[in-house]
Amino acid sequence: LQGIIQAYKSGITLQGNTTSLGRWDYSGSFFFSISAITTIGYGNLSPSTAVGRIFCIVFALFGIPLNLVLLNEIGQLMLLGVQHCARRLEQVFHWQNKASFLMKTCALVTGLLLFLLLPPLLFSEKEGWSYEEGIYYSFITLSTIGFGDYVIGMNPDRTYPGWYKNVISLWILFGMAWLALVIKFCINILE
Repeated sequence: LQGIIQAYKSGITLQGNTTSLGRWDYSGSFFFSISAITTIGYGNLSPSTAVGRIFCIVFALFGIPLNLVLLNEIGQLMLLGVQHCARRLEQVFHWQNKASFLMKTCALVTGLLLFLLLPPLLFSEKEGWSYEEGIYYSFITLSTIGFGDYVIGMNPDRTYPGWYKNVISLWILFGMAWLALVIKFCINILE
């Protein structure tokens, strides 16, 4: 029994009479990398060897700052897109303040749909979670709280497509950039 527990902690999952590297295959490793550099840290998977831990430290030392630069750039591109659309609306319809407000509202609603309201439908299908659990997971992940009570792709009774963790990893990156803009907007309102 101790051997099975140790194997599970090492990322090996039992599937009937076969075993799978499950969490350390390509998509699982990619997802681990994203959760490390975004500082989400679910706590469900970690390096178990001294070399792996040292590599993780070096990877995080360079990966976290690079990720912050990437998230900032993604956020700035999103903001530039909203500002460009607002300027076009002002030119076409001769709206001054209405265009900016309309575009900010559209960006907020689009982000809510793409990052908080639609992904729980995918999580419900692939993970078997309720819609509310999916919303909870979405916010806890994108805000980098990462409690680890819900983590995608961890149910040994389910089969996950190869693209699943990769798509969720990209969703995390873009969703974090969007949520950072929303939080910055809230800070501006509060100040």
